[in-house]
Amino acid sequence: MIKTIGVLTSGGDAPGMNAAVRAVVRSALKKGMTVYGVKRGYCGLIEDDLEQMDELSVAGIIKQGGTMLYTARSAEFRTEEGVLRAKEICESHGLEGLVVIGGDGSFRGAADLSAHGIPCVGLPGTIDNDIACTEYTIGYDTAMNTAMELMDKLSDTSQSHYRCSVVEVMGRGAGFIAVNTGIASGALEIITKEMPYDLDKIAKKMLEYKARGKQNFIIVVAESVGHADEIAKLIQEKTGIETRSTILGHVQRGGSPTVRDRVVATEMGYYAVELLEQGIGNRVVGMQGGKIVDFDIQEALSMSKPYDERLHHIAEDIAF
Repeated sequence: MIKTIGVLTSGGDAPGMNAAVRAVVRSALKKGMTVYGVKRGYCGLIEDDLEQMDELSVAGIIKQGGTMLYTARSAEFRTEEGVLRAKEICESHGLEGLVVIGGDGSFRGAADLSAHGIPCVGLPGTIDNDIACTEYTIGYDTAMNTAMELMDKLSDTSQSHYRCSVVEVMGRGAGFIAVNTGIASGALEIITKEMPYDLDKIAKKMLEYKARGKQNFIIVVAESVGHADEIAKLIQEKTGIETRSTILGHVQRGGSPTVRDRVVATEMGYYAVELLEQGIGNRVVGMQGGKIVDFDIQEALSMSKPYDERLHHIAEDIAF
């Protein structure tokens, strides 16, 4: 029976990470465990930046964006020496298990620690929703709502100026944010790496719709495609329509998490503690069919996540 665990956040921050930390801490304390919060991810673990936590340590954080434990990427932890140093720190505090909240890179680190005798359970915390073993990642819903709200504002000014807005949204390795926010914002076109696109065809469509009375346009571009400035310049050259680019950037990472992110993060955090309580590590928690499940970390990392082409085609069919 594991009695002392740690929790850390690693990689890019995502709204809902704090809700997950809260769930881990309070559910572990309820089971009689001792809980340590590790500051700045694996960097803090290697540097022995740990703090024992109680119920009040996580009071009020469920509604806060970012991560109270802070986050960082650690080059040292990618080495054998770094992993052994992290193991030594865990053992010095009596840590018998660790909850790691982050993305694929964080899970690889969790697998390394598990292989060295520190059972780890990963929680999928990334706004990109690009972790293949789970249909949903913590932070995804909040990021999409933030992007949608910003695009709605851009649409207002685009309409006032008879303008086209090319909006780049996050999604380093996948177009999931782009396709969903594109539909939600009424975009004329959605450009992702998963689907071919033709700027000449887009320009032709814009001119046809302009002739029918449409006055403003939104084109959503996934970060994985990039080149929003160049795309905007080419579209203006091809159509004569004033076109501006906007890169939403890291603003999509921030903000108070939505209900869905708070609830899913809480469910996943609670589930992770249940696994560690049984001494089960080297697992990634995910969601399949709306239910919380878990996978072997190596199995999870080997999976691929399909892009929803049907959703993309729906967006194209109803665009105007």
